[in-house]
Amino acid sequence: LRFDEKVRVVVFKSEVKGVFCAGADLKERAKMDDVEVGHFVKRLRNLMDEIAALPIPTIAAIDGYALGGGLELALACDLRVAASSAKMGLIETTRGLLPGAGGTQRLPRCVGVGLAKELIFTGRQIDGQQAFSMGLVNHTVPQNEEGDAAYQRALTLAKEILPQAPIAVKMGKLAINRGIEVDIASGMAIEGMCYAQNIPTRDRQEGMAAFREKRPPRFIGK
Repeated sequence: LRFDEKVRVVVFKSEVKGVFCAGADLKERAKMDDVEVGHFVKRLRNLMDEIAALPIPTIAAIDGYALGGGLELALACDLRVAASSAKMGLIETTRGLLPGAGGTQRLPRCVGVGLAKELIFTGRQIDGQQAFSMGLVNHTVPQNEEGDAAYQRALTLAKEILPQAPIAVKMGKLAINRGIEVDIASGMAIEGMCYAQNIPTRDRQEGMAAFREKRPPRFIGK
């Protein structure tokens, strides 16, 4: 996906009705010794980092349970859409654990430190509407009979992104992801570097031409 220039947006969805991702299999985990657990969680953390580092926009379609590592997967995505009936939570403390695949870092960056601490300390599960009210998800929708309401809304959101200039979108994502971790002056410098990479693109010239000619732009990702 990282190197396929034809891919403009990635949507993460589940093929299991009622479950986005229920997290680690604790029965499997119980058979591991301490060293194996450490390696397992490190690999999981690396996977989430790889997803977060994808250069293209990613959307998690949460149509059911997103618990523990399942919510960490959703947090690794750029955008999240949830059915109002979905259940989300970093429930690790209820099992004698703590989030180990990015949850302690990505949740506070998403909803703020105070709310993140409350959710992690209590292991509380929240529904899609509650998640929307605290900014954990971008959109919440009533579940439909097919059980894929969040996926359908995610597709609609993806279709809003698709017509936009691919390189500009990628550079925008990079500028946000890098800039949010540094002071504002450094962030401005990062934005400037990303902008500079976009200036010589054919898509930028096409965008300007389309505006002058009062027509929709035809971006090609070049």
